[in-house]
Amino acid sequence: MTTHSNTPAGWYPDPHGASQTLRYWDGSQWTEHTHAGQPGQGTPQMPQQPAGPDARVQRQVQQQAGVAPSGAGGGSLFSEPVLVVNQKAKLIELTNEYKVFDQNGNQIGAVTEVGQSALKKILRFVSSLDQFMTHKLEIRDSHGRPQLLLTRPAKIFKSRVIVSRPDGSVVGEIVQQNVFGKINFAMNANGQQVGAIKAENWRAWNFAIVDHAQNEVARITKTWEGLAKTMFTTADNYVLQIHFQLPEPLLSLVVATALTVDTALKQDSRGLG
Repeated sequence: MTTHSNTPAGWYPDPHGASQTLRYWDGSQWTEHTHAGQPGQGTPQMPQQPAGPDARVQRQVQQQAGVAPSGAGGGSLFSEPVLVVNQKAKLIELTNEYKVFDQNGNQIGAVTEVGQSALKKILRFVSSLDQFMTHKLEIRDSHGRPQLLLTRPAKIFKSRVIVSRPDGSVVGEIVQQNVFGKINFAMNANGQQVGAIKAENWRAWNFAIVDHAQNEVARITKTWEGLAKTMFTTADNYVLQIHFQLPEPLLSLVVATALTVDTALKQDSRGLG
């Protein structure tokens, strides 16, 4: 999605309003906050983020994922030992949207798909052909500021996800290694493999994340949201547990992995067209 250079992150032309109006996107929905005037004129006031922990997320972490409470993190996407990634439930998914929480249920970020054309949304509605197209996601902090950009180029069988900073510098790539059996991904940076993501069963629900020496450094667990929600919506929810503080670029690739696994594989779950 193209934004004007002087427009703060998170503010976009109102999709349902006049051309001179900006509306704030919090990563999961358009808020009621608007700003009139030409984009770039003045600085819109950032809306307040919702406060207070979500008890459902705490249950998701401790009871569903089986992750015991750990020490307090730094409150950001890159300093928390546990990240909870919950996809917005929809009957039909036309745009990937996620909220990211800490282990106590405080929202600390969001993820949304950007740059989709009207044709692409139509294809997502009537078929699964969008799996062969390019997908782009923005990982944003609690203030709506982009932290990482994920690009999954068009693919046939194997996925490749490019992880970059907001300034365009490339962090690394997450590359699918196989098509059949337990799906594995390599995490590459600066021409070297710095880690891997290994599915623990053929349906790729849970993953172990290892470093270059094959030591487990993190784990992704998919959590069960109930039969009705699973059958009738597209929501996928995950818990990422990071075992200890990781160095860069491995840390950014691991954080991106919690979102990339779903984006890389889920289009295939509907078949080939």
